[in-house]
Amino acid sequence: MTAVLTMREHWVEQARKVPSPNFGERPAGAGVSLLVIHNISLPPGEFGGPYIDAFFCNRLEPSDHPYFEEIAGMQVSSHFLIRRDGELVQYVACDKRAWHAGRSCWRDQEECNDFSVGIELEGTDHEAYTDAQYAVLVDLVTLLRAEYPEIAEDALTGHADIAPGRKTDPGEAFDWARLQHGLANAGEDLA
Repeated sequence: MTAVLTMREHWVEQARKVPSPNFGERPAGAGVSLLVIHNISLPPGEFGGPYIDAFFCNRLEPSDHPYFEEIAGMQVSSHFLIRRDGELVQYVACDKRAWHAGRSCWRDQEECNDFSVGIELEGTDHEAYTDAQYAVLVDLVTLLRAEYPEIAEDALTGHADIAPGRKTDPGEAFDWARLQHGLANAGEDLA
């Protein structure tokens, strides 16, 4: 049986909350109408540890790893992270503008941060995501679609699709068909 996620005041109640300072207000009249899937691992290719939380909260220590020197000073965030073990972490309230998409365009609409929710998966472009991650992702997408009815069924995309040539995530290892199958069957085992 899948877990049932709930939301209160734009925060998922079951998520571990790690509030990031890297957010802003959405433009007037902009609602949530797009979900963007990303991947992240810090250091690259390594999983677990405190570094993603630290990065999204501007507390990453550059001397902890050579790669961190390259990203020192960057101010980014995402609404959510799904870790390899399925832990759900939330950094920014869904009614706020997280800084996850950068220069981006979805169906001729620029600045995807203005109208999207960013979902990071702990992973890389080339390593399979876990069963736990897919299960939580299905639950999260189902919840977000219920909470924000402006999200059309086909308004679910990867970072690579809204920033082609600049980004590659969630990568070739992400199984879009598996996600769509999970979403199509969501709730069937909750009856």
